[in-house]
Amino acid sequence: MPSYIAKTACMIMAGGKGSRLGPLTSHRAKPSVPFAGRYRIIDFVLSNFLNSGYRRLYVLTQYMASSLIKHINRNWHLGGISQYIEIVPAQMRMGEHWYRGTADSIYQNLNLVRDSRAEHVAVFGGDHIYKFAIDQMEAAHIDMEADLTVAAFPVPKEQAHHFGVIQIDDGGRIVGFQEKPKENAKTIPGRPDWCLVSMGNYFFRSEVLAEVLTEDANLQDSAHDFGKNVIPKMVADGRRVFIYDFGQNTIPGEPESAAPYWRDVGTIESYFQANMEVRSRLPAINLYNRQWRIRTAQRDYPPARFVRHGDSPSADIDDSLVCEGSIVSSAALRRVVLGYDTYVHAGSDVEDSVILSGCNIGAGALIRRVLMDKNCSVEPGAEIGQDPDADRERFPFVTDSGIVVLPKGTRVPARGPIELAYDMDFLIRRDPAVGPALHKFDGRYTISKRERHSFESSGPRYTKYSGHGR
Repeated sequence: MPSYIAKTACMIMAGGKGSRLGPLTSHRAKPSVPFAGRYRIIDFVLSNFLNSGYRRLYVLTQYMASSLIKHINRNWHLGGISQYIEIVPAQMRMGEHWYRGTADSIYQNLNLVRDSRAEHVAVFGGDHIYKFAIDQMEAAHIDMEADLTVAAFPVPKEQAHHFGVIQIDDGGRIVGFQEKPKENAKTIPGRPDWCLVSMGNYFFRSEVLAEVLTEDANLQDSAHDFGKNVIPKMVADGRRVFIYDFGQNTIPGEPESAAPYWRDVGTIESYFQANMEVRSRLPAINLYNRQWRIRTAQRDYPPARFVRHGDSPSADIDDSLVCEGSIVSSAALRRVVLGYDTYVHAGSDVEDSVILSGCNIGAGALIRRVLMDKNCSVEPGAEIGQDPDADRERFPFVTDSGIVVLPKGTRVPARGPIELAYDMDFLIRRDPAVGPALHKFDGRYTISKRERHSFESSGPRYTKYSGHGR
């Protein structure tokens, strides 16, 4: 392992709100959102750094950080003076304001960079799903003698408005940068339907990082954002700014034919689709590579259980992931991600859905294209996803493609209005991203009594192996 890896400071920006992921992010930071049944989004970037050999990690938090901090403190321990994952809350070190943008979040923590005496600094986002041998990017950064190296990946042109679009010369040097262009995104030469975009992962020379961030902090009209301000100005000023081609990254233990995988799960649709990719017959991302493990919490749940209830047919499971502690009793799962500690009762039929942990799906329920946050309960005989028009009348959160999103702790009766946990109603109504949608449903849903909180599980730990309701 190269000696410079031990000296590199790694800054992980994990303070984002993730507004487009509401209501999943009405009560938690985006990096803390569960993924693929048993992980959280933050686990992927942390695993990538540790698997690549890095041991000096700073996780910068801000918005709704409680569950994120709890997850890291309980499950990510390195130990030793030179090995640590340090959680860094926003501290207002540079003035009476919270982080004003991605660049400002690093600027307000430049003391950590100076204290580390690192020659190079990794600045990575904490909210994407991907596998990345990060040491290969730093090696390229050093070889190019770059001031800044930006990880880059091609995406279809119709998705380019979500990213910073990059133009390069023949040597990989960045000569143009468009931040989330609403139109006229510049495409890759010879590939008119594709754009080269920034992944939001950077390597800086330390002294350059401090210089450009200090300069940006003094600009009154800056949004203090890497994509909007810092990178375009560095390019315009003639700094040595290069790309790292993520497509050339190789993961130990992966077959040579494996395609690189990176997903920005910034919307409900993209988050849902990424979960579906994980449970597909030939997953685009391999979670079973023992040389590149994705680490997360180790829970003391028993193995998943598939049982026959009475004279009912056997459980029917197809193309699905079922996590530890869950019970499927004479039910059908087709193309489902089923989180841990969840009970699916006899005769229920779940299809094309993502069910997070601690949920209870009653006997005979019919569920299709549902994204169910933790600790939800669906009563026996309830139907979701069978009638799109009825769903839009009954549920506050339904995507354009028809995915029904149930906030944490929601109860769905067989008929009549749904019930939101009182704490989730409070939080969602105050969330600018999704509050208006809930306000429109005033009078069409109920709120639980104050003694029922959304953190209370509806899963197997509170029910017998009966196969019918609770």
